[in-house]
Amino acid sequence: MGKTTGFMEFTRQERTYAPAGDRVRHYNEFINPLPENMVAQQGGRCMDCGIPFCHTGCPVNNMIPDWNDLVWRGNWQEALNTLHSTNNFPEFTGRICPAPCEAACTLNIDDQPVTIKTIECAIVDKGWQENWITPLPSPVKTKKKVAIVGSGPAGLACAQQLARAGHEVSVYEKNRRAGGLLRYGIPDFKLSKKLIDRRIQQMEQEGVTFWTSLEVGKDIPASRLVEHYDAVVVAGGSEQPRDLPIPGRDLDGVHFAMDFLTQQNQRNAGEPLPNVKDILAGGKKVVVIGGGDTGSDCVGTSFRQRALSVTQIEIMSCPPAHEDKGLTWPNWPMKLRTSTSQEEGADRDWSVATEEFVGNKDGKVAAIRCHKVDAKFQKIEGSEFEIDADLVLLAMGFTNPVKEGLLEQMGVKLDQRGNVLADVTNYKTSQPKIFAAGDMRRGQSLVVWAIREGRQAARAVDQYLMGKSNLPR
Repeated sequence: MGKTTGFMEFTRQERTYAPAGDRVRHYNEFINPLPENMVAQQGGRCMDCGIPFCHTGCPVNNMIPDWNDLVWRGNWQEALNTLHSTNNFPEFTGRICPAPCEAACTLNIDDQPVTIKTIECAIVDKGWQENWITPLPSPVKTKKKVAIVGSGPAGLACAQQLARAGHEVSVYEKNRRAGGLLRYGIPDFKLSKKLIDRRIQQMEQEGVTFWTSLEVGKDIPASRLVEHYDAVVVAGGSEQPRDLPIPGRDLDGVHFAMDFLTQQNQRNAGEPLPNVKDILAGGKKVVVIGGGDTGSDCVGTSFRQRALSVTQIEIMSCPPAHEDKGLTWPNWPMKLRTSTSQEEGADRDWSVATEEFVGNKDGKVAAIRCHKVDAKFQKIEGSEFEIDADLVLLAMGFTNPVKEGLLEQMGVKLDQRGNVLADVTNYKTSQPKIFAAGDMRRGQSLVVWAIREGRQAARAVDQYLMGKSNLPR
């Protein structure tokens, strides 16, 4: 695979970013792609390691050594075909996936993994530029009808696979446009929404029908879908945010992170905002509670809204700067990572618990009262302190799918964590002809896991409808 001695001859070269002082002035993507010849060279670094652990690191089981080798040899179109054979939307994962494949790369043993994510993104971007990516409508129609509730990555992947199998697919989305949290949760500077639009257009040309601004369980009863369609897939995501019920929670200026992020994405798209108060960081001291990806997105968005300062706190202890390879490789390691948003100037602190939101006489948040915790999350006496805050964003993850409406009306069983109960063999729920995939089934997770589940659920539905399936798992 690649050049036999490439990993010894070529150093790892990654994409670069526009300077922080420039990129915070807009909401556009700011990655500087590698030149094509350098991408090919990076593909040549893929060593003939014998056991490609990158396969197991990647949830969709991308055939990474194969397309690395094809890029090295200049066969970009075949590399694109190989990439698409396991991943419907590599332009999404090539931008926002944390790349567990690179953590699993054999060359990561000495911190020089192949730039898999960069190569993946370069392949699909070139595919669009060269017009190699075209609709693939099924030449044979089964006359079977499938409804998919939710148009995030799981719903989209499931819909595209089922349409290509010849089924009549309808996707229901409660928001104005399809894309789920890809569109409304992930900031534009990480994922341009034009990338979603062209995939939606491709899928429409493949026969998928999108019903937007239509919430199943509210605008239309769930029973109508079950009656009208031969199969229904619920792929609505895990949207119930984890709250922080402490004194002062009802103060003006304390908001869930996703409400903040969604509003800005709607502004960027020119969509009318719902009849709620604007959540804006401009001129404010912002505190983000939660150290994950959502919290990082709040940091970058706050800077672009001209926040006065941004502080991000996390209850977990600060992870080590470098992992112990002997203990972690090829698994995903817990180590200190700094996102591009955090690089833009955020103050970060770990082992911090928030005990109270402090308000002013106008009922607005003015500070948060905190204390340090030990490794068991127990309070360290005498460690209390306050952080000034005009805006507090709760980014502590999501607990489970919203039960009211859709899931209650369908009557599907839930697991102990409150997710829809369905296994990964047939993705069937407890109710006849209803399937579940993505975060709604597995809980809060990565886009790449959602794509995997959508694809696998599509095969399960196809097999349920036809008795057999040629769709890949």
